[in-house]
Amino acid sequence: METPVVIPIHDPLITSVNAAQGAVAGSDVQPVNLVHDRLDAVSDAWLDELALGLSEQGWMTLDVRARLGSELLAALQKEVQILDRTDAMKKAGIGRGNDLMRDRSVRRDKIAWLQGITAPQAALFEFFEAIRQGVNQRLFLGLKRFETHYATYHPGDFYKKHLDSFQGRASRVVSLVLYLNEDWQASDGGALQVFNRDIEHEACGTVLPEAGRMALFMSEEIPHEVLPANRTRYSLACWFRQDEVPLPL
Repeated sequence: METPVVIPIHDPLITSVNAAQGAVAGSDVQPVNLVHDRLDAVSDAWLDELALGLSEQGWMTLDVRARLGSELLAALQKEVQILDRTDAMKKAGIGRGNDLMRDRSVRRDKIAWLQGITAPQAALFEFFEAIRQGVNQRLFLGLKRFETHYATYHPGDFYKKHLDSFQGRASRVVSLVLYLNEDWQASDGGALQVFNRDIEHEACGTVLPEAGRMALFMSEEIPHEVLPANRTRYSLACWFRQDEVPLPL
């Protein structure tokens, strides 16, 4: 089994690791039993399904509540809620390093990078690593690592149509979004709008950000946007990358 390489990008303009660690370690976090084999949850048949969806349509959406377990999803939701109300999350930007811009006409969410420092995060990282290996074995994408962050959209927040990676960058290759919102209704807004990779401006899918719902898509091929939220919306974004180390700041 290959050794996983997980190197999140620690951009001081985006998040403070110490602040985030202190927030999720506070007294509001209750111990949870996360004894659930994430590798058993990621079966060969399920990985075949992921690979088929990515290769044929370029994107797909799945319900992973049963695979991750309600306790883990609830624990992740609790973490992002604590980070949000303790101001440990920072306004997200566009670009990286010296090219980072915070254009509130394009996106208005707040984010906090995950470091795998808590039990819920460690369990989630196992799940993502199994996906990385499984997709690599089936599609030969050369995915070497992943990075992931929490995201919060308050009422009125959005993220306009965009791609997660520019063509030919060989950095972010596959994108994954996991939603953490209970009892979400269509009237709550905040849906993920997915566009056809072959027909410009044609929407081909809408994903409600309900707890346990996951979206997976090719980062360089699938345009998407987050529609304005009408209530606070929590999610977790992950990118599977081909580069071995973060880009220099």
